[in-house]
Amino acid sequence: MKKNKLFTWITARFPLNEFSAKHLTHYFAPRNFNFWYYFGSFSLLVLAIQIITGIWLAMDYTPTAEGAFASVQYIMRDVHYGWLIRFLHTTGASAFFVVVYLHMYRGLIYGSYQKPRELLWLIGMLIYVTLLLEAFTGYVLPWGQMSYWGAQVITSFASAIPWIGKYIVVWLRGDYVVSGVTLHRFFALHVVGVPLVLLFLVFIHLVALHYVGSNNPDGINTDHSRASDETIPFHPFYTVKDLMGAVVFLIVFFSIVFFGPDMNGFFLEPENYVPANSLQTPEHIAPVWYMTPFYAILRAIPNKFLGLAAMAAAIALMFVMPWLDRSPVRSIRYKGMYSKMAICVFVISFVGLGYIGIEPVSELRTVLAQFFALGYFGFFLLMPFYTRFETVKALPEQLTG
Repeated sequence: MKKNKLFTWITARFPLNEFSAKHLTHYFAPRNFNFWYYFGSFSLLVLAIQIITGIWLAMDYTPTAEGAFASVQYIMRDVHYGWLIRFLHTTGASAFFVVVYLHMYRGLIYGSYQKPRELLWLIGMLIYVTLLLEAFTGYVLPWGQMSYWGAQVITSFASAIPWIGKYIVVWLRGDYVVSGVTLHRFFALHVVGVPLVLLFLVFIHLVALHYVGSNNPDGINTDHSRASDETIPFHPFYTVKDLMGAVVFLIVFFSIVFFGPDMNGFFLEPENYVPANSLQTPEHIAPVWYMTPFYAILRAIPNKFLGLAAMAAAIALMFVMPWLDRSPVRSIRYKGMYSKMAICVFVISFVGLGYIGIEPVSELRTVLAQFFALGYFGFFLLMPFYTRFETVKALPEQLTG
């Protein structure tokens, strides 16, 4: 009885029932969601893991050049379950990008960026760029050799911008070189500034999604405001389905945390177990794997400014994809052979660039990076042509009628 009174008191002052109805019980999603639709909910799950573990890590972290590395070792060795919290956070960073990349791939193959979801795609791309910034600022915080020199190299890219580049570098670092000031600045951004932007973008991404409705593997618009033959209530059907998927995901996630948190140097580089030393440059400096496709594009071009411009263009092209695709259908199921081949080329190019970006520079790898970069940019720049002139499949009558 007391519980009912409390619930009545809350609902009289807060639209809990209306919120639940609009976004769960009376939000009707397409009934043909498949495996690829897990990764949106997985992204929210990993975001929660990152926020919770990040708060706990910040309690014992010292954001100074003198104390940062030692505080990380203190967390790993002396804080109760500190090693677990840190491995959850570092593994979560890579898991975040795995699920986000798969989520973006699903949008790519099923045309989730096309009308009326252009704004939804743009907000999602802003989330992606914000994640890259969050990951970079967090990568600097351990203050190991790779953290320090990674910050040194990546912030120096801005110096290639004519006239104002050197001023931007000093502004980014807060100093003429990467120093304790840079570390403190990046700590503030990583813990407070960027997460606030990220949470706001995630919120409006979900609002935009529930306003225009979810896409589906067939790329057909459905009425998300009422039940029909094509839709079912999001709750309980998809909430239960996502919970089951989350269990499987967490089994894999914790298996990595407990048995391979560094993934043979893939998640945690050996160089980062050495304190930052401004007088000793590592033999090979590379960003974390989820940034390496764009880093490989930058390295593939001999001119520093043109390489920086190409790297920026590689991300910017994803923003304008809704206006590049001229296909009359959304889903890859009904698109023609050109679109299917183009997506294959894109995936191979992106993965190839990611691998090359991790490896040291060589003449062969530079040529391969240039080849893969052509495939990457060709996917976007040729999209208005191959999507317009290819032969597409007719949609089944039960979908159109």
